[in-house]
Amino acid sequence: MTWANTLINDYYGWLKSKTVVIPDERTEWVSIQTPFIGLFNDTIEMYAQKKGKKILLSDNGDTFHNLELVGASINRVGERRNIAERILLNYGIQLNNDELVTETTEQNFAQKKHNFLSAIMELNDLYVLSKPNVASIFKDDVRIYLDEQNIIYTPDFISKGSTGLEFMFDFQIAGKNSEIVIKSFNTINKQTLSSFLFSWDDIKPIREKVSKKNVTAIAFINDEDKPVKAEFLEALRSKHADFIIWSDRHKNDNIFKLVA
Repeated sequence: MTWANTLINDYYGWLKSKTVVIPDERTEWVSIQTPFIGLFNDTIEMYAQKKGKKILLSDNGDTFHNLELVGASINRVGERRNIAERILLNYGIQLNNDELVTETTEQNFAQKKHNFLSAIMELNDLYVLSKPNVASIFKDDVRIYLDEQNIIYTPDFISKGSTGLEFMFDFQIAGKNSEIVIKSFNTINKQTLSSFLFSWDDIKPIREKVSKKNVTAIAFINDEDKPVKAEFLEALRSKHADFIIWSDRHKNDNIFKLVA
């Protein structure tokens, strides 16, 4: 077992041990505190309430409120609002005034909770658009780059893994005998890396069985603000995932990686 496999196993245990459920008997809601970090270096929290066979999930309006506090309001019409609406649509989340909500059942709870948390984390990334000098998020930069290379791709690609959960990748490139799934990282750290390796490790065998193609993964990593740690690249290699460092994207060997 490589150290990356150990990292994945530790990630499973970390998720379980750091997820705390606090019931409120007065309202019949429960608070689910996750180990993922929010905008103010606190943990992301969601709320659940069971009514009959239905389970309602809510963020209590915290996501939009926190973005407004950091100067990245998405209540006004504009590019930031458009991106937010795409994120909510991709994950099947509704907006009730400023509150994120979705309904699920006991059978689908794990997937819906995963989608709900993923939506909150992607929305939190919109705070970078509060900076005047930022014209687009990194995912859009990758999209423009793929268009420049005349790559035909499917955006917001969803694939089911061996755990039964569905995972979203930013892009998918399909060829006759091979397929590539792509995730873009404006910043990469142990938390985001572990999440990506978990999703890639989970979908690879199932996707290859269904598509009958060789499936590979590529991580686009932005290194404009700071260099990428070598240990992160080694972890990707150990799980047979490839990568393209943004400053090297025009090198021939990296362009060749995108040929499915």
